[in-house]
This record gives sequence, C-alpha cells and structure tokens, in this order.
Amino acid sequence: MSCSWQSWPEPVVPVQSLAQSGIRSIPERYVKPPTDRPLTKNVDHDEAAEAAQLKIPVIDFQHVFSEDQALREETLGRINSACREWGFFQLVNHGVSHELMKNAREVWREFFYQPLELKKEYANTPTTYEGYGSRLGVEKGAILDWSDYFFLHFLPVPLRDQRKWPATPANCRELISKYSEELVKLGGRLMKAFSVNLGLDEEHLTKAFGGDEDNLDVCMRVNYYPKCPQPDLTLGLSPHSDPGGLTILLPDEDVAGLQVRKEDNWITIQPYPNAFIINIGDQIKVLSNGIYQSVEHRVIVNSGKDRVSLAFFYNPKSDLPIGPSQELITEEHPALFPTMSFNEYRKKIRTQGLYNKKK
Repeated sequence: MSCSWQSWPEPVVPVQSLAQSGIRSIPERYVKPPTDRPLTKNVDHDEAAEAAQLKIPVIDFQHVFSEDQALREETLGRINSACREWGFFQLVNHGVSHELMKNAREVWREFFYQPLELKKEYANTPTTYEGYGSRLGVEKGAILDWSDYFFLHFLPVPLRDQRKWPATPANCRELISKYSEELVKLGGRLMKAFSVNLGLDEEHLTKAFGGDEDNLDVCMRVNYYPKCPQPDLTLGLSPHSDPGGLTILLPDEDVAGLQVRKEDNWITIQPYPNAFIINIGDQIKVLSNGIYQSVEHRVIVNSGKDRVSLAFFYNPKSDLPIGPSQELITEEHPALFPTMSFNEYRKKIRTQGLYNKKK
C-alpha cells in the first residue's frame, strides 16, 4: 500500500513525529483560540469544588441480567438516568475479557511505536479516513488537534479489508477481530437495555439500526495522543458529539484525558479499572426524539505521558432512514429531528469535520 497522504489538501505531519522531534513550543496550526483552550475559564473556588465532585455514573452491567427483579430494574433505571442526564456512563462487569481489553490496547500502542515509514504504508485519504492519519476534515488552514489515529471498518463484512489493518505487531489483526466481535455483542445488549428504558419493544433500536449484525455499520478509531510541550494551548480532540449510534470507548487507564461537558463545566473522566466508557451518539438521540442525550466531549493532552484509547462505533446501516421513533412522538412532544440516513448525515461530517456540524 503506497502512501496516500498527498490526497489531503495540505501536507500531513504526524503529531507523534512533532512530539519526538524535541520541540518546546507547538506549531501555530495546533494552537486553539483562547476561548477553546483547556482550563481557560475563570471560576471561583466554590464553582471549581462543585465541578470536581461531578462524576459520570459507574454501572454494573451484570445486574441487568439478574434474577433479582428489583436489582435488575434499579440497574436499568441507572442506565436510563445516565443516558438522559449525562449521555455517558462507565460500564463494569460487561462480559468482555479483561485480558482481551488489555491486549487490544497494548497491541495498538506497539503499532504507534513502529517506525514512521512502516505506519505510512497505511496512510489514509479524506474519502474514507480508513487507515493511519493525523487530521479530520478537509478544510484548508484548519486548526488541528494534537493526535494521530488509525481508522478501520469491521461491519458490514464487505467493507472489512484486513489487508488495510496493521500486519505489525504480528497478532494485531487477530486481536482486532476478536475484540471487535466481543464489542458487537456488547453493543447489541446495550441496545436492548436502551429500548426497554425508552418504553419500546426490546428489539426496537436494533431493528431501527438494520435488524441484525450483518446490517450494522461498525468501525473503530484508535487514538494516539503524544506528549505535548504546551498542553494548555491545544486539545487532543476538539469538542464534538459523536455522529453515529453508540460509542464504546476503551480508555488509557494510566492517563485521564476525556472530558464531558456538563452544563458550563468540563468534567474529566477518571477511568474505572476494566471499564468501558459508553456514550450516546447523534443517531440514538434522534431515534429517542431527544430523550437520550448526545453530549459534547473533548480530549485534553499532557506533557508527561502519551495516551492510547480505542473508540468503537456501533452505527446503523448506512442507507436506512433514521428519524424519531413514532412511539415517542405525541402532540406534547412532536418530532424534533428530520429523517435522513446515516450516510447522508456523515457526508456532512466528512466535509465539515466533527466540530462544525449542527446539533
């Protein structure tokens, strides 16, 4: 596979290369406007203390399948509240092997530590983003984020081309397949819980997404956030909500970086051991007619450590029309969103970038 970065409107410079060059100040292309920088808001002591106490819920998923009806309903209720009030929660006892989670994260860390020439063999294009890259959106002169990434397709099967997945480390492709299979199953279980909580048939959201795994649009973006000499001036990922259906994030347990907007505050998520961070995307927000929230989030970087995280996107079949569920539309609560396919929606994202889309 030859390097295809020339198809971008401007030269692509991997952020990891900048970080490893020993620079003491970041290029202007990565400096955010003062209002968008982390930790720039002036807050008094009471506001800061209150924000520090806010934490997204941690939910024990095994209780959803408990024979104890009261415990099951309590857990479903906690998931429901998290989706309505936060759009985010951490999930433990989710059924995915802790060893598999650790190995998946570490094999990707090894990939990003490979020589640049090897990684450039997987260089991506703005047409699909599939492969190794360092920018989102095609706007010339855009302010960039301090991160590199690898994007790949898993479902539908015809889009799954393992030749485009890293061949080094040697077990990378095998781990990607096994890990992705487990997360597809987890995504399906979460969809059932969401449907029940919305007062819908257990299979409602699954059917709205295409009916079975063969019809899903599932992909993964592995994010690499290098150390940054001026972390107060930039972001690893600018504020956005996820355009798809549901995101299952495997964070770096050693370094916190993901922040969620809660009213006027940015709340840093402290990763819980062996937990996934779950967040609602725009497509489920639409299907729930705004009952569930697709919330803005961003990633901060730091000067001391690199970070690796795996974002797994569980999305609807790309050409299915997605609109508010009829069961959730009433005179008092009319449809809040137009109907369009996920394909139509993300075409706008690929042109405008994640950060310019209209909510």
